[in-house]
Amino acid sequence: MVFTLGFLFDCFLGELEYFRLVWAKGIEPAAKTTLVLSQVLLIVAAVAPSLTDAAFPLAGGVICFYLLFQPKFATIADISTSILGLFYGGYLPSYWIRLRVGMAQAATAADSSASSPLMGYFPHSWSDLSNLPEALEVTFLAFGCIWAADIGAYVMGKCVGRTQLSFISPKKTVEGAFFGILGSMIVASAGAWYLQWPFWQMSGALLGLLVGIVSLLGDLTESMMKRDAGVKDSGQIIPGHGGILDRTDSYVFTGTLIYYFVTLFLPLLATLTP
Repeated sequence: MVFTLGFLFDCFLGELEYFRLVWAKGIEPAAKTTLVLSQVLLIVAAVAPSLTDAAFPLAGGVICFYLLFQPKFATIADISTSILGLFYGGYLPSYWIRLRVGMAQAATAADSSASSPLMGYFPHSWSDLSNLPEALEVTFLAFGCIWAADIGAYVMGKCVGRTQLSFISPKKTVEGAFFGILGSMIVASAGAWYLQWPFWQMSGALLGLLVGIVSLLGDLTESMMKRDAGVKDSGQIIPGHGGILDRTDSYVFTGTLIYYFVTLFLPLLATLTP
C-alpha cells in the first residue's frame, strides 16, 4: 500500500510536469481528465492487476469523448498529447505497481502471517535479507540496475567521455553510456546470482544490458520533450535537480521490461533447466 500511494503521488507530479511541457507548445490537452484517469489506472493496477490492460483503452476512449464534446474544436495535437499523457504517466508506470503488488499478493497468499492489514507485505525481520518477499527483491534489483546505469554514465562520462551520444542531450557521451550499461549488467548479474535465477550468468547480463539501454532511452525521450518545449528542466520541485521527470525518466519504460522479463522470460528459461 505504501509503495502504491508513493507511486500515485510521484506519477501525479510527473504527469503534471509533462502537461506543462505540452502547454508550453500551445497545445490544449484534456489534462485534468487524463490526470484523474491515470490515477484510476494505477489504482486498478494495484487492486486488480489483470484488468489494467483492459482499463487503458477504456480510459483512452473516455479522454477522446471528453475532447469531442468540448466547446473548442480539439486538434490532433490535443488528442495525441492527452493519450500520450495517459500512456506515459499512467499505463507505463502501472507495470511497477503490477510487479510489486501483483507478486506481493501471491506472497501474501502463501504466507498470510507476514501480510499487513492494508494489502501490503512486510517481512518478519529486515535484518535477514532472506525474509524479503520476492516482489521487493526484484524491485530493489531493478532500481539498483537503473541507479548503476545512471551513476556509471554520469561519472565515467565526466571522466573519459569524449564522443557525443546524441544532439538531443549534448552532455551525454558514448563512453558514459557504455560504462552505464556495464554497471547495470554487473548489478543485474550479482542480483541474478543472489536470487538463484536459471542460467544466472546469462539472464543477469541480459537484464542488465536491457535495463541499461532502456533507461537511457527513457532519459533521452524526456530530454527530447524538454528540448521541443524549450525548457531546461521539467520542473523545479527538487532544488538543484529540476523536476520529478528529470529524476524518474529512466524508470518510465524500464518497468514494462522488468515485469515481462520476470513474469514471462524467466519462467520460460526455467523450463530449459536440466
